[in-house]
Amino acid sequence: MFHRKPHRTFCRSLLPVLLLLIVSALALHRQPGADYRARRVALARKTNGGVVVLFAAVEAEGPNALYGFRQDNNFYYLTGLNEPGAAVLIAPEVPGDATTKGHPYAEILFLPARNPSQEKWTGPKLGPENPEAAKLTGFDRVETLDKLREELVRLLPQPQATVYSDLLAFQQGSASATPLEWLHRANAFPVYISLQDVKPMLEEMRRVKDAGEIALIRKATEASMAGHLAAMHALKPGVSERQIQAIVQYEFEKRGCERPAYAPIVGAGFNSTVLHYSDDSATIQAGDVVVIDAGGEYSMYATDIMRTLPASGKFTPRQREVYNIVLGAQEAAIKAFRAGHSTMSGDAPDALYNIAYKYINTHGKDLHGKPLGQYFIHGLGHFVGLSVHDVGGTAVPLDKGMVFTLEPGIYIPEERLGVRIEDMFHVEQDGTLVRLTAGLPRTAEEVEAAMAAP
Repeated sequence: MFHRKPHRTFCRSLLPVLLLLIVSALALHRQPGADYRARRVALARKTNGGVVVLFAAVEAEGPNALYGFRQDNNFYYLTGLNEPGAAVLIAPEVPGDATTKGHPYAEILFLPARNPSQEKWTGPKLGPENPEAAKLTGFDRVETLDKLREELVRLLPQPQATVYSDLLAFQQGSASATPLEWLHRANAFPVYISLQDVKPMLEEMRRVKDAGEIALIRKATEASMAGHLAAMHALKPGVSERQIQAIVQYEFEKRGCERPAYAPIVGAGFNSTVLHYSDDSATIQAGDVVVIDAGGEYSMYATDIMRTLPASGKFTPRQREVYNIVLGAQEAAIKAFRAGHSTMSGDAPDALYNIAYKYINTHGKDLHGKPLGQYFIHGLGHFVGLSVHDVGGTAVPLDKGMVFTLEPGIYIPEERLGVRIEDMFHVEQDGTLVRLTAGLPRTAEEVEAAMAAP
């Protein structure tokens, strides 16, 4: 049979299409490449001459593949790349002397060789042989993953060396664990190697968001607020919790969020008092309050929003009383906030949790005449970023560039009454506390008006 050779013009015309597909596979809504490079340089300066080796997540196989691929947070923070199975090597500048060979700052991205058979299932990938790879990724050098051992040995300082990577921790996974074992078996690490966990350094960096990160979090927040507003319009007796959950998720994904930032919660009646209720299967009844905890993830960045709605469109006097106590506790924490001094929790009397708790415990009673503080059973908030519960402890001072939630709540199972109000906050460079969710109805009157709107 005669086989016609592909025409060169056709091949050249196909190249832009392939590049477009590869760029689509590479990026979500990336920040400028210079932002990621600045993070890599800053991390290198923290290592005191050590070398950073970090690995991307790999694509799942079997049943787990149904849930899609999500990049490792730390790898994405340093690279902005959504490529599975990649690795990055970062080495600070090391001056040489009579006994030690030095080298300039170095950063190398390693990509696995392309697998045409696998790509039929998962789509085209960027290969190390692509002449545009460095330009597309923002790295000085892009090499095949097979060269990682060689480059690691070349860049390790002598006569002692520290390698920083994402080490396994208690109840915490690591995309780097299996590749590090492979490097050990390949004798990539000399006997004098000191292997240290890079996470503490990255956690310190990730707590403070730059302008590009704030913009992405705003995107996630604005899309998710649209979902909550749609739920306010759709909520009524006879609708199922799952229908409301689907409406919220549809609206934020329609606006560019790639997935929920966490499993959405829609709990009506007694379910409103169950903090991590997950069934979303009940039918909403007249007289219920409905807690909706849902937020989307936009280009890997999360948001976290919760509202409590009256199923019948109007709060009962008791529901309104408890709702206003929760709102008052949040307002008390907002008013007390001081950039660089306030913490989410801790022993200090001005810790924001203590302020919110005191407000709840001194306003209102349960059916037995006891204070309501016993029904505030969780923390006041948490950091938000590449994870919905992002890095940073609750005793860390809340300072410029940080993003977090304030979310007091009261849960009274005996009354089938749970109320929680959760908003997103950001600290500006002048120390001002900004509510990122300011456009979403929050007071009881605003919620009722939104639910009544056509």
